Formats: sequence, structure tokens, C-alpha cells
Amino acid sequence: MLISLTHSSNMLTGKHTIFRQRKTLYLLCFLIFFSIANSTEIEILLKFKSSIQNSSTTVFDTWRDDSAACNFSGIACDPQGLVKEISIPQQDLEGEIPFDAICELKSLQKIDLGGNSIGGNIGEGIRNCTKLQYLDLGYNSLNGKVPDLSSLTEMKFLNLNASGISGPFPWKSLENLTPLEFLSLGDNPFEKNPFPLEVLNLKSLYWLYLTNSSIEGKIPEGIGNLTNLQNLELSDNLLSGEIPASITKLTKLWQLELYNNSFTGKIPAGFGNLTGLINFDASTNFLLGDLSELKSLTRIVSLQLFENQLAGPIPEEFGEFKFLEELSLYTNKLTGTLPQALGSWSDFNYIDVAENSLTGAIPPNMCNKGKMSDLLLLQNHFTGSIPESYANCSSLVRFRVNNNSLSGIVPAGIWNLPNLEILDFRSNQFQGPISTSIGNSKSLAQLFLSNNQFSGELPESISQATSLVSIYLSSNQIEGKIPDGIGNLKMLNALYLDSNMLSAEIPTSLSQCESLNDINLSNNYLTGEIPDSLGSLSSLNSLNLSENKLSGEIPVSLSSPRLSLLDLSNNRLVGPVPFSLSLEAYNESFVGNPGLCSQAHRISYLRPCGSDSGEHSGEFSGRFMTIVVCLVVGTVVSLGSFVCFIYIKMRRNDHDHWIKGPSESWEMRPYHVISFSEEDIIKSIKRENLIGQGGSGDVYKVVVNGMNLAVKHVWRSDLGERQRWQSTAAMLGKKAVHSPEYEAEVATLSSLRHVNVVKLYCSISGEGSHLLVYEYLVNGSLWDRMHTCQKTEMDWNIRYEIAVGAARGLEYLHHGCNRPVIHRDVKSRNILLDEDLKPRIADFGLAKIMHVRADGRDSTRVVAGTHGYIAPEYAYTYKVNEKSDVYSFGVVLMELVTGKRPLEPELGEDKDLVQWVNGKLRSNADMIDLVDSGISDTMKEDAVKVLRIALHCTVRVPALRPSMRMVVQMLEEAEPGKLTKGHH
Repeated sequence: MLISLTHSSNMLTGKHTIFRQRKTLYLLCFLIFFSIANSTEIEILLKFKSSIQNSSTTVFDTWRDDSAACNFSGIACDPQGLVKEISIPQQDLEGEIPFDAICELKSLQKIDLGGNSIGGNIGEGIRNCTKLQYLDLGYNSLNGKVPDLSSLTEMKFLNLNASGISGPFPWKSLENLTPLEFLSLGDNPFEKNPFPLEVLNLKSLYWLYLTNSSIEGKIPEGIGNLTNLQNLELSDNLLSGEIPASITKLTKLWQLELYNNSFTGKIPAGFGNLTGLINFDASTNFLLGDLSELKSLTRIVSLQLFENQLAGPIPEEFGEFKFLEELSLYTNKLTGTLPQALGSWSDFNYIDVAENSLTGAIPPNMCNKGKMSDLLLLQNHFTGSIPESYANCSSLVRFRVNNNSLSGIVPAGIWNLPNLEILDFRSNQFQGPISTSIGNSKSLAQLFLSNNQFSGELPESISQATSLVSIYLSSNQIEGKIPDGIGNLKMLNALYLDSNMLSAEIPTSLSQCESLNDINLSNNYLTGEIPDSLGSLSSLNSLNLSENKLSGEIPVSLSSPRLSLLDLSNNRLVGPVPFSLSLEAYNESFVGNPGLCSQAHRISYLRPCGSDSGEHSGEFSGRFMTIVVCLVVGTVVSLGSFVCFIYIKMRRNDHDHWIKGPSESWEMRPYHVISFSEEDIIKSIKRENLIGQGGSGDVYKVVVNGMNLAVKHVWRSDLGERQRWQSTAAMLGKKAVHSPEYEAEVATLSSLRHVNVVKLYCSISGEGSHLLVYEYLVNGSLWDRMHTCQKTEMDWNIRYEIAVGAARGLEYLHHGCNRPVIHRDVKSRNILLDEDLKPRIADFGLAKIMHVRADGRDSTRVVAGTHGYIAPEYAYTYKVNEKSDVYSFGVVLMELVTGKRPLEPELGEDKDLVQWVNGKLRSNADMIDLVDSGISDTMKEDAVKVLRIALHCTVRVPALRPSMRMVVQMLEEAEPGKLTKGHH
């Protein structure tokens, strides 16, 4: 027995020993395997790091070959120590993703690289990531097509939104991705495709984002089977037909976005079942019927149904919605009154019910919580007065109630609301004075009060509202004088005081409003002479002083601004009409002034100067002017002779003095190697060399040593016309004066180095002005070559190369500089062409060097740009960023494709090119029919690809526009014939 037990014990001991040995062996094998695997994974990750070579991020500081992969920043491992996640979103990563390598990480389940600037193709290698459950490449700068994804059968989260991918999407591969819960593919320039039926089989989806994905046709009824959906976004596509009734089965929806399509019919019956709906946007469609189906949406926060054909009343239940913050119903056919309780319960942000047929009073409590920014009730039939409660709504930015039947006195506090930018009360029956407190309205930019019964004087304090850009006070009962301090309004662009009872003289300080473009003071009782200084307003385009009691002679200086409209009729003006104003364009500008005469019989209805002996004053004035002119000419000749004498003497005494003289009086800063001196440039600034004019200066063509140059003469804004036009001799001895703005701008522009940005050779600065010396482009502007008598036949290949080159120039400005340079006036006139029609981005007169704030926006509030190219956000704000340039460039692309100007009569009333193109597409026009007939039929499909890109650039919401970097990549993918070769 003892022997047996001993034997058994020995056997157990032996087995334990063998077990321990085997365990040790297994552990050793595992460690060896893990070490090899970890070493391999480190190599893969370091290869990934090397592919993201342009990054300045510190996230890769921990990625070293002497560290474990699981310790790398952004890396997570599974319990076995194998890489499970690569998560590096929003780190400004660049370069390309080596999917062939990283898909060798056999346990990889998650890749999150969203919100970077990664380029390149996704590549076929991604098909080997068979364990992948989460892929986020959204908001990057990828290009090319998406490969077949059928092998990613465990995928639950797929986000490729705004990633830059293009071409046909592999919808068929979604059939294998049945676990998908989150699918976001929007904001990519895919090829047109019907609604992908494969999506209807993804029963686990709770998030579906296909906005701006070139989807056309109808939404199938099968959409109602996706009962887990919480978010459904199909906006900005080419969808049509009725909203399917089955959508009412999606009772878990909290967000439904269908805007900017071509949906028709009524809001489906049973829509009120979607009681969890928080955000609903079906704006810019063709929806009919009333709003009764929405009255049970008690949790709604944002309701956007503008630009449809909805009719009937707004349900009273809307006034009881406890969470409603945003309501936009403008441009419909709604009638009845606004619920008087509207906005009483929630933090109401804005209401826009403009362009309907609403009646009754304005609800008093929409700013009850003090957060409302926009109150937009324009173009309805509202009556009564403005409730006193809005005088305390300090958050208001836009207050627009124009074109109604409102009356009474405006509550005093409204005139000085601290954040108000637009106050629009036009075409009502308001009475009473404009409060003196308006001077405290430091944010007020646009003041529209025309066609009312405002009375009293225009308060002097209005001159303290220094942000004012537009003043429209036409057709009221304003009396007294125009405030003397009006010259303080340096940003003022338009001044309309016509059809009032103003008297006294036109203040000379008006000439200090250096941004003035339009002045209309007609139909008043103004007296005195026309200020000569008005001619110094270089931006002035329209001047109407008709129907007053103005006297004296017409200033010759009014010819300087080259006005498109000049009306001085029906005054008491005398003397000769200046020869430079005796033009056909101003033919009716001088009627009703018996004391005027015409020189050289140029104006038929005026008597010739000196012909009527009875007009002694006019004759005497003419003779007096002749004597003065002779004296002035004699004096100039004498001074000129004296200057020449001094010059010759100085040259004889000191041969080098002419070179030294300008260098002491002018400051020249070269930015490239140059072969000319400041003397060569200065002596060429002559009227005969003038080739262009703009608001900030004149442009001259200068030829030096066989080199063609363009010289921009940028004058100081505080100088008058006489001071601006000085001879070279008169400017000698003056010390250069620089403004901080000029210094900052030129410092940046001089550092720009790009083949598609016009080259700045040097700057030359004097006391009164600056000369910027650029390269000269012989073929003028793209506008010249497309729309003027210099029009050149350009096939699509040439237009495409111009588009790509200009895009690369803008991409460089936005992304290639230390700080983004925002052009702010991108248009075909500012795209210059060299002898080979290669483009250069030019004219930075409106450029703004961005100082990015904490919120990422620029605080500039100056109206800039050119109508037809200006982004829609300019209508209500002056805050700009790179996306404003992207919109303008999108308009240029449309010009290249359609051959049309941004604004022209054939586009229809109040339409620009963007609206025209979108309207045609909404009417189911074929995109190919919009292509310029001058483009050959074989190239029109290629042009359509660029038109699609233009549509992406000009979407209404700035955040949805691509970056210029992405635009360049999309254009490169649209190279003529490139995609076609792949299909055939």
C-alpha cells in the first residue's frame, strides 16, 4: 500500500513537472510570437507615420521603434497586445494612407482619421481590413473612386463625408455590409445615381447621411423599413416626387433633412407621428398644402420650410411649442396671423416668415429670453406698431419688417440696440423722429428707412455710428441740414436722402466718406454750390443731385470718378458744362438749368457758351476762366522751365545725384532680382501709359529694358484728386509714409511665390502714394477673353487648364502661406492670362490677411467683392473666410462652363448665374444643355464634371463648400478624358 502510494506520488510529481515545462514552453512560444508580432506591427505603424510626412503635429512623438506599439499615441490594443485601433482625428495630418500596410494589422477594428488633410486614393488595399468595424475618413482631401467594400462584412460605422472622393460609388458592395449602423457619404462629387436600393437592406442603420451626393429620382417607399433611423439627411440632391408616406413609420427620427431638392405634393398624412422630431428641414422644394400635419411636433427645435409653395395659416399650436428656437417659413403662400404666444416659452433664436401674406400684429414675446438674433417679417401685411418689448432685445442682429403696413413711432431703444447690424423698416407708415441715440448703435451697418413718414432732422449723432455702410432714407419728411460730421462714416457706401425736405448746403465733409459709391440727394431744397471735393471720391459711381436749388458752376473734378450716372437737372447751375462731362451718357443730366451753356456745341439743348449777350454773368465767367487758365498755364510753364533748369544743372554738377535723389525721397523695396531702378518706373507714370483704374488706384503699363511691367499706383485715401496726380518732380524730396495696413499687406504679398499668382517685383513708396510693380500679362483677363470685344474662342482643354491653374493659385493663398490670404474679390476680371493663356490670380486690393480668432472667423465688416460673385452670406453678415472665396471661384467655373456672365438679362429678373443654373437643374434640365455652345460636343461631358464641382463650391451653407485644396483635387480628377478612359 505504501509502495503504491509512493509510486502514485512520484507519477503525479512527474506529471506536474511535465505540465510546468509545457506551460513554460507555451509561454515562451507566446512571448516569441508576441515579440515578432509586435515588432511587425511597429514596422507597419512606422511605415504609416512615414507616409504622413508633411504633418506638423506632435502626435507621432511617441511613435518610436524602441517603444511598444500599444504605447503609441492614438493606438489602442486588444487583450493580446495586438493593435486594435488607430485613432488620430483632427490633427492636421497630410500625406497618404498606406492601406496595403496597415491592413496587415490582423486585429485592426477601428481607423479614425477624420478631420485631417490626408490626400491620395483609398486604394484596393482596404479590402484586406476584414475585421474593420469603424472607418472614419470624413473631412479630408482624398481623391479618386472608392474601391469595392464587399469584404468589410463586420463594418458598423462608415464615414466618408466630405472626403474628396468622386466618381461612381460602389453601392452594390453595401449588400454585404449588413451590420452597418452609421453611414455617412455626403458632400462628395459622385456621379449621378438613383436612390441606392442597397441602403434599404441595412436594417440596423440609425444614421444615414447622403446629402449632396448627386442622388436623383424618388425616395422609395422602402425607406420606411429602416425603423431604427434617428437621423436621415438627403438634402441638396436631385430628388423629386412626393415625400413617401412610409417615412411616417420612422418614429425614432429626431432629425430629418430634405432641403434643396425638387419634392412636390403635400407633407404626408401621419407626419405628426414623428413626435420625437427635433430638427426638420424641407426648405427649397415645391411642397404644397398647409402646415396642419406639424402641429403635434411638440419637441421641435428647428423648423425650416422656406422657399416652398405652402399655404394656409400657421397653426396656433406653434405658439405653445416649448422648445422651438428656429422658425423659417419665408417665401411661401401662408396667410392669417402669427400665433401671439410664439417664442414665449423657449430661447427663441430667430424667426423668418418673410414673403408671405401674413396679417395682424407682431407677437410681443419672441425675444422673451433675450437671445433672438434675427426678426425677419418683411414683405407681408402686418399691421399695428412695433411692440415696446423689442427695445430691450439687445441680442438682435437683423431687424427687418420692411414692406408691411406697420405704423406708429418706433420705440426709442430700438435705435441703439448694441448688436444690431441691419435695421430695415422700408415701405411702412412709421412716423416720428430718428432718435439721437442712434449714435450709440456701434454695430449698425445698414439703415433702411425709405418710404415712411419719418420727420424731424437727421440727428448729428448719426455720424457716430461709424459702422454704417448704407443709409437709405428716401421719401420721408426729414428736414434741416445734412449733418456736418457725416464725413466720419468712413465705411459708408451708399447714401440715399432723396425726396425729403433737406435744406442748406451739401457738407464738404461728405468727400471724407472715401468708400462712397452711390449718392442720391435729389428732390430736396439743398442750396449753395456743389462741393468740388466730391470729385475726389474715387469709388463714386452714381451721383444724383437733381431737383434742388444748387447754384454756381459744375466742378470739373466730377469727371474724375468716371460716373455711370450723373444727374444735376433742375437746379440753378450756371456757366459752362465741363468739356469732360459733355458726353452722350450724360445727355439729360443738365436740363432745367437755364444758366448752363455748352462748350463746342456738344449738348444740343444748351445754348453755346458766349452766344447769348444777355447772359452777362455766364459770359463774364467764361472770360474770367480763360484768363485764369492762361495765368495757370503760364505759371506751370515757368515752374516747369525752372525745374528743368535745376535738373540739368544738378545733372551737370553731380552725375549720380538723379539716382541718389529718388532713393532719398522714394523708398524702393525689391522682392525679386530686378534690372530696373525707381527712376525707370517713376518717369513712366504718365497718363498715356494708363491702362486701368480701380477704387484703390490706377494701373500703368511700363516697358523697361524690353521688360513689360504693370505698375499699380496706390494712393493714400486721405489725399484729394489734385494731390494724387503729381508729377515726378513734385514728389521729389518727400519722405515715404507707410500705413500699418499697407505694410502688413505688402509684407505678405511680397512673400507669395507661386506660378499661378501674379508676381510682385517691388514696391516704391513716397509721401502721397505707393507704386506696386507687377509682372504684365499680355492677354489681359479671363473676363476680356470671354465677354468683351477681345473675346477669344477657347476650347474646353484651354478653359480646363485655366480653371485648374486659377484653383491652384487660390489653394496656395489659402493653404500655402503662414497665414491664409483671403482674396475677397475672386472673379474672372482678376484672373489674368499670360501669352500661353496660363492664369495668374491678381488684384489683391481687397485682400485680407487673416488673423484667426479663437472661433476661427475673421471679424472684417467691410463690404467687399463684386455682385454676381459675392457669397450669399454677405447679404446678412460681413464676416468672411476662405469659403467666401470658394463660392466666388465656383461662379468663375460656371462662367467657364456656360460661357455666361454672372449677371446678365437672359438669366431672368433678379437672377444671377448660380440661381439660373440651380433653377435649370431643379426643372430637370440636362446638365449638358447648360454647357456653352462654343465647346465641342465631344468635350461637353468633361465640362459637366466641372459644372458639378462648381455646384459644390456654390452651395448655400459655407461649411458644406469644399476647401480650395479639395477643389484642386476634384478638378484634377475631372481632367478631360480621364474618367472616360476608365469606363470604356
